[in-house]
Formats: sequence, C-alpha cells, structure tokens
Amino acid sequence: MGKIVVKNAVTRKPGHLYYVDSAGNVCEAKMARGGKKKKKAAKKKTAKKTVKKAAKKTAKKTAKKTARKR
Repeated sequence: MGKIVVKNAVTRKPGHLYYVDSAGNVCEAKMARGGKKKKKAAKKKTAKKTVKKAAKKTAKKTAKKTARKR
C-alpha cells in the first residue's frame, strides 16, 4: 500500500474514481455502473407484406412437372 502524502488535496465527487497517472497527476474518471437501464426506443410499426407462399410453391411444382414431361 502507498503512503498518504497530503490529506484532502482533491475535493471528491460522488460517483467518480481518482487515481495517479504515470506522469504523477491526479486524474478523475466517472465510475461505470452496471445497473442503469436505458429507455427503450419506440419501435416503428411496419405493414407486413402478404405473400402467398403456397401459390408460389405450386407454381414452381407445376413448372418442374411440365419441364420433365418434355
């Protein structure tokens, strides 16, 4: 553990982390908190395209059958 050189040299703010960097300066960084949730953005409702898959499949099958017969 290091020694305390000067007491109360920096006025501390709640939610901040203080450290001494490589140049010897006292630095302040906001502490990351994991529990805060962001507000959800409203989702845009989009109209779904109605595609008749069954009709497409039957069309493909009939095309294959006619190609085989020839």
